[in-house]
Order: sequence, then C-alpha cells, then structure tokens
Amino acid sequence: MSDLASFDLYNPTEEHEMLRRMLRDFVQAEVEPQAEACDREERFNVELFRRLGELELLGITVPEEFGGSGMDAVAAVIAHEEISASDPGFCLAYLAHSMLFVNNVYQNGSDEQRRRILPKACSGEWIGGMCMSEPAVGTDVLGMATTATRDGDLYRITGRKMWITNGMIAENTLGDVFLVYAKTGDRISSFLVEKGFKGFEKGQKIRGKCGMRASTTAELVFEDCEVPVANLIGAEGDSMLHMMKNLEIERLTLAAMSLGIAMRSIRVMCRYANERQAFGRPIRSFGQIQRNIARSYASWKAARAYVYDTARQLDLDKGGSRVDSDGVKLVATTMAKDVADNAMQVLGGYGYVGEYVVERLWRDAKLLEIGGGTLEAHEKNITKDLSKTYESAVS
Repeated sequence: MSDLASFDLYNPTEEHEMLRRMLRDFVQAEVEPQAEACDREERFNVELFRRLGELELLGITVPEEFGGSGMDAVAAVIAHEEISASDPGFCLAYLAHSMLFVNNVYQNGSDEQRRRILPKACSGEWIGGMCMSEPAVGTDVLGMATTATRDGDLYRITGRKMWITNGMIAENTLGDVFLVYAKTGDRISSFLVEKGFKGFEKGQKIRGKCGMRASTTAELVFEDCEVPVANLIGAEGDSMLHMMKNLEIERLTLAAMSLGIAMRSIRVMCRYANERQAFGRPIRSFGQIQRNIARSYASWKAARAYVYDTARQLDLDKGGSRVDSDGVKLVATTMAKDVADNAMQVLGGYGYVGEYVVERLWRDAKLLEIGGGTLEAHEKNITKDLSKTYESAVS
C-alpha cells in the first residue's frame, strides 16, 4: 500500500521529476521569449532547436551508445507537454525530428545506419524529418504514388511529398536527412534520403498556416533521386511494420502536446479571471466564467491521466496498445482545442489577440486533430480493434 501511495503517475521516478524541472527552467528562460516572434514571422528557430541537442533531448528515447539519453515513453511525454505549454509550433519540429525520424531510425534501422546517422541527429548537427504524406495522399498510405526502383547499387526515387515538417529549416534551405516512404512494386519501403543526394530538391514552403507557424512545413521533390542501397531501412516491403512500430509513440507525444496547450490555457484563464473586475467583483464569481474554467480543468485532468497511464505501459521496443495510442490522441487533441477556446471566451477581446497567448494556442491546437492521423482515422482504428478485443479491453 505504501508503494502505491507514493507513486506519482506524472513523475514516476526522480529522473522524470528532474527532467520536468530542467524543461520548465529551459522553457521559461529560452523558449518563451522567442515564441510569439517566431509564430508571427513563420520562422523555425534553428539555434534554439540545437540547444535541445545540448540538453540531450533530441534522442530522448535512443540509447546512449547512439548518442541519445535512453529514456522511456513517459520522458518523451514530459518533454512534449512542457515545451508545448510555451511554443507548440517549435515543439512540433522537435516531435518530427525526435519521434518521427530519430526514434524511427533507431527502432527500424540497422546498427550501421544507427551509428552513422543517430549521433549527428541526437546532437542537432543534422535536423531530420519523415516523409509520408503526398499532395493527393494522406490517411490512405497505400495510395501513395512515390516510387523507388532498384538500379544496381542505387534506388531511384520519384515523387512528391507534402506537409513535411522540417522539410525546410530556413528560407530555401532543406533539412539534412529524411526517412522517406516509397512504393517498391506493390509494397512500401523506407529509405534514408540525405541533403545533397542527386535528384532531391525542395519544393514550395507552405505559408499562411492557421497555426504551428514556428515549425516549417514544405513540399519535397524527388526526381529520379539516387539513394544508395545501403540507405534502405530493413528489407523491401517492410515499411508497414515500421509505421506500426512508430505510430504509437507519435500519437502519444502529439497527445502530450495537447496537454501542454491545455495546461497553459488554464493558467492564463484562471489568472485573468482573478484579476479582471466586472460589476465590482472578479469575473471568477460569475457562473459563465466558472463553467469554462471548471470544465476545462476537469477535461485536462482526465486526458492527462489517460495519456500518462498509456505512456507508462508503452514499451518502446515491443509496443503497447494501439487502441490507447489512438484513444489518447482522439481525446486529448479535441480537449486542447476546446480548452483554448474556453480560455479565449473567458478573456473576451483580449483572448482574441496575441497578447495573452491563448489565441496562438487555439490556432496551434487545431493541427493536432489532423496531423499524425485524423480524428476519423482514430475512430476507425479503435472500433476495428475493439471489435476483436472488447472482452479483454473493456473490463
């Protein structure tokens, strides 16, 4: 009983608690001061991103032998929650690099690929991303049109990838390395494509996004791109297994970003409701305000418990429950958008402008309902999986 009483779901070990304290100090001192300007300018802060490498956060789930810090899914959730409480756009760039690229290469790459790629990615010398979506293909991964054809000791990749986070890390500057999915025959394979490969070009930078403006989003073009056979990850046709192995941590950390957005929104609305007076008393005394604050807090706490419990049970090497990795993203992302919306309502006109942050958080939150799997995709997956396992899962 004493062990259970002392268990902290959100900081289960001293190492997790130290990580959270370090992140809060870093976010307050270095992330928060630049967040509003980078959003306004649609600029990815490359220098600050490389500071994450100095703090050993870029390879948070990768063993030390490959340059990482060897931590678990709970640590990844803590990092994404804390950074997103200040700058979700910057955090999305972090997620694309650390989860979609670094963790993916570690889980699915060969030891030779890990030794060559991961130390540079974990230090921040190289900034990477993952290329799956295409101009006409999103959730329907099997419909992708990008192809890879073997030609001696090369593969030649042809196609276009769209909505790629970290596709450009500065104006007209490609990211350094990408995990690219392409069709080999009627199956999908994974390749490491590096800046400078012949036939690998930047397309358009996506401008005017509703939110997540502090991360760059771009189209990438592959025109008979020459990729060494040694850059094939696994065997031809293995990519569906690669995707499934990495989707759980991707969706879990996207849900963690939602927690950070909601946490910050609640802080802002509570402070404002204490300070703002109407009819001679603080607006927190009015029922309409109380409803927004109370429901936001309860929704955040419920989602947070679900996210951290799922993280606690996720073995990064063996996987966990796809029902719950879909479930936490389904619940938490909409929760974050609704809580940010409630905060804007509490702040009234001040919430509608950038001064009080919640307007930016509200814009950023919407992307989380779309990227990394749409809400509709999660509903489909959960229903499909529960149809087979409901006797054990719902008990």
